[in-house]
Formats: sequence, structure tokens, C-alpha cells
Amino acid sequence: MKKQPGHTISTRCSNTFYSKPCPTHQQGFTLLELLVVLIILGLLAGLVGPQIMNQLGGAKSQTARLQMEELGAALDLYRLEVGRYPNSQQGLVALIEKPDSALGWNGPYLKKQIIRNDPWGYPYQYRSPGNQAPYEISTLGADQKPGGEGEDQDIYSWQ
Repeated sequence: MKKQPGHTISTRCSNTFYSKPCPTHQQGFTLLELLVVLIILGLLAGLVGPQIMNQLGGAKSQTARLQMEELGAALDLYRLEVGRYPNSQQGLVALIEKPDSALGWNGPYLKKQIIRNDPWGYPYQYRSPGNQAPYEISTLGADQKPGGEGEDQDIYSWQ
């Protein structure tokens, strides 16, 4: 090809808008390199995954304790105004709906006017009078069976 005045010969690919020269060979990863990376990722997931799950379980237990404290504060305010805690039949609903026998009720006593379930999606259990305290709020954990460890551990407001 002759060089004409005002024209330049380009070594760029004519069908692209990139400023890089045309590749002369394809670059990529070998199968062995990909397998090594997959093995390393698998080992990391095997080591880190269980730790993350343990932290998640601990976070749910801590959330349950905090929610029980919030319910306990609302129950204490209820007691100050009504003169007693709601009985077991009235339950925690007495914090958001006035029971017939609650003279002096000035609720609702929960800001969002809802009784939340525990972090595992089950309703909190409420008893008044309780065996260990004037009232007891509890959850049986993820398995909903008495006893257990970790995420299945029972949580009580009086502990």
C-alpha cells in the first residue's frame, strides 16, 4: 500500500472503536488455573461460612432479648397507669388494645402499635403472674422446643 499525502496507515482493527492494536493471539486462563481458584474459594467458604452462620444465630438471640426489654418497658408503664400487669388471658395485646377491666389505661404503650413476633417468626409467650417474676416473656428459639443450645436456646425475660 502506498502512503498518500494526508492519509496514515492504521494498524488498528478496522471494525472496532478501540485504540488498541488488533490482538495477535487470544489470552485467557488455563483449566488448571481456574481449578486452583475454585478450590481456594471452596476452602474459604468452608472456613468462613460456619462462622457467619454462628454470628447470625447470635444476632437473632440478641434481637429477641432486646425486643423482650422493649415489651418489658411497655409492661412497666402499663402497670404504673393501671396498677397491675395484664394477666395471661389479656396477654401482650393489652399493650395496644384497652382491656375492659383496665381502669386508667392510657395506651397504646408500644410506639408502632403492633406486637412483633420473635426473630424466628413465632409469637412471644407471656405469663402473668410468672413463676420467676411478676411477668414472664419467653421464646423457645428456632426449634420451638423446650431446652436447646445456640439458636435453639430458650430465652426468658427474667434471665
